[in-house]
Formats: sequence, C-alpha cells, structure tokens
Amino acid sequence: MMGGDFTWLGPNPGIHAWAMATAAVVSASCALVGSLLVVRRMSLLGDAIGHAVLPGIAVAVLAGGRLGGPLVFFGAVAAALLTVWLTQALRAAGGPAEDAGAGVVFTTLFAIGVVIVAMAPPGTHLDAACVLHGELAFLPFDTITLAGLPVPRAFASGAVAFLGLAIAAAATWKLQVFTAFDAAAARAAGLPVAALTMGLLAATAIATVSSFDAVGAVLVVAMLVTPAAAAELLTRRLHRMVLVAIVLAVVGACLGYLAAWRLNTSAAGMIAVVLGIEYAIATVIAPDDGLLARLAGRMSLAWRVTCEDRLAEAWRAEEAKRPHAPAATLIESCGAWWLLRTGQIVRAADGPRLSPSGRREAETVVRSHRLWEAWLGRHAELPVDHLHPPAEWVEHHLGAAMRQRLEAETGGRDSDPHGREIPPEA
Repeated sequence: MMGGDFTWLGPNPGIHAWAMATAAVVSASCALVGSLLVVRRMSLLGDAIGHAVLPGIAVAVLAGGRLGGPLVFFGAVAAALLTVWLTQALRAAGGPAEDAGAGVVFTTLFAIGVVIVAMAPPGTHLDAACVLHGELAFLPFDTITLAGLPVPRAFASGAVAFLGLAIAAAATWKLQVFTAFDAAAARAAGLPVAALTMGLLAATAIATVSSFDAVGAVLVVAMLVTPAAAAELLTRRLHRMVLVAIVLAVVGACLGYLAAWRLNTSAAGMIAVVLGIEYAIATVIAPDDGLLARLAGRMSLAWRVTCEDRLAEAWRAEEAKRPHAPAATLIESCGAWWLLRTGQIVRAADGPRLSPSGRREAETVVRSHRLWEAWLGRHAELPVDHLHPPAEWVEHHLGAAMRQRLEAETGGRDSDPHGREIPPEA
C-alpha cells in the first residue's frame, strides 16, 4: 500500500510530512505542560488560559506582531496572567467559586478576542476561522530558511517552544514534583510555590501560542488535557506520565492528520477525535483503574469467594458429620473442580474430604466468620438470626491481625453466639 515511496500520500508527500511534524511538535509541547496541569488539578485553568489568550494574541497582531513572534508571546502571557488575576479577584471579592470564576473570566475574554478578530481591518494577519480552528494543511507553505533548507515557520517556532519547555521542566523538575503532590508542604519548606505556579501558567501560554496555527483556540485544550489525562490512567510515576503523554500526543496528531486528509475534513478536529479515542482506550486498558482491570479484579474476587465458600461448606459438613452439599451453580461446580484439581479436596471412599492444606484454608474462613459473629453479638446487640449475613461477607476480607483483634475484643471466646466452636488460628 505504502510502496516504500509514500506515493499513497499523493504527489507532494513532503507537505504532509511537514504538517504532521508540526502537529507532532506542538502537541508534544501541550502534553508536557498539560501533564503538570493535570496532576495539579488545574486542567480547567489550562482550558481557561488556552481560550483567554486570544485577545492578547489579537491585540499583539494588530500592534504589528506575528504569530510565533515575541510580541505575540508577551501578549499571550499577559492575557494568561490577567485570567488568573481576575479569577482570584472574583473569588476574593466573594464571587463564585474558583471553577465558576474561571469559567466566567475565560469565556468573557475569549468572546472579547473573537470580537477583536472579527473587527480586524482587511489585510491584517488574522483570520477568524484559522484562529478558532487552525489550518494545519497550509502551514508548510509559510516557510523560513534554516541551514539553507526551507522549514515551515510554525514547525520552527513549535520546535523552539518544545525545546524551551523541556529544558525548563528538566531544570525545575524536583520542585515541580514536590509542588504537584503536596503544595502545602512545599510552601512550608520554603519553596517558591507561587513563582512555580506562575511559571507553569506562562508555559501553558507558550504551548498554547505555539499551537494556535495548528489547531486554533477552540481545540487546543484537547492537546493540553486529553493526552495527559490518558497517561495518568496508564502510569503512576510523573516522569513516565509525561513521556507517555508526549507519545500519545504525537501519535494522535499524526493519525488525526492522516485521517483528516483521507476523509477530507478538519485536521484539528480529527486530531482531537483521535486523542479522545486514545483516552477511551486508556480507560479500558489502564492497569489499575481501567475497565478490564476492574472486571478482572471482580472476577478474581468472585472466584476466591466461591472457592473459600466451598471449603467452608466442606468443613461445616465434616463438623456436622453430614455429606458435602452439592454445587448449585456453574461457578460453584467450577470451584469444586478446581479444589479437587489443586488437592485441597480429595476423594475418599465415603465421599470428598478436605486435605490438610484445604482444612487449614477452611478453618481460616470459618474462624473469620464465627469471630465476626461473636463480635457483632457482643458489641452490636443484633439478634442471633441477623448475625450470619454480614459475617458471610466479612469472612473473606479479614486478615490475621484483625482476627487476633476480634478474639481479644470478644474475651477470647471459643464459640460463636450459636454455640458452635471457633476454630483455632491455622
């Protein structure tokens, strides 16, 4: 299909390559900054800054600045800091909560920016559609010469922004980690938490400005938040989270651009869609909180409970000198087969019997059950016929330390409220 010469990209594969490279580098910048925003629970503020910098950019362009230039950068940072200051001022004045205040401020500033862009005089390098949605496909045609080679201006500015952000993150990494996970302790230790926060907000403005040409003001928040949120589900170490977020952002940018080209639709919109799909996949395969992990945990618990219930039933049957109760459900039949297979229950002439290892496991379960009944009967003052259901659930979750504590709090009783023997600790 690809043929080794990229003819599947059409007659000008270099244009697509530069467009994907530009999307990749700006998305990597957003993922780097967004990871710190996500772990500090400042995603909404990142969204606010991503939209509220629009009036700063618009004013700077009208004043003669160029997208990616220093004047536009300072205008964006000024608008970002204004957003934070207005949000905090509203809260200090007894206004709405911080999240509501940020929503009010950034929507108002964003609307002002849209009005400024719409009222810009003809010939101004401001186009409402490009500012709001970006135009990734046309960026490779606006080039500068580096080392004798034409390079898209947006790629060059995005690469410089990513390099600067990466250097700043590496230089302040330990401070960022300390502040991200315990800002109060960092402040008590004398760290400049406010300065670090302002620096993070300025970095957010830089990443946002570098992304405007590619995805515009509306969808930049997808690059800021979505890869970082997906990476947070996949790993628990911050440095790994940043790397995973960058990989997800770059892959999403390239796949989104290719999908947009094949479907003849908006590149920025398709990139955001692909990033959303990546997040959906992360919610399924996340090792700790993913749907598959939770399903596996529930199935494992159900299996353990079934096997322990079969062992406890066998122990009670032998205690009462009666035959073992047959399995009533498919999972109980599977559990009985597994116990036979692993040697915890063995076949004897008079029927199935507990092996020594199976007996120890069964006595632990029965001991937990009857100790809990004894504790409830003494401290909860429940009727005797109400003690069994809660004990039947708790018996699978008590450890040795808790059983010792229950034994001490029940006065070392050797029988439960029903008069049945409490087995000794295995």
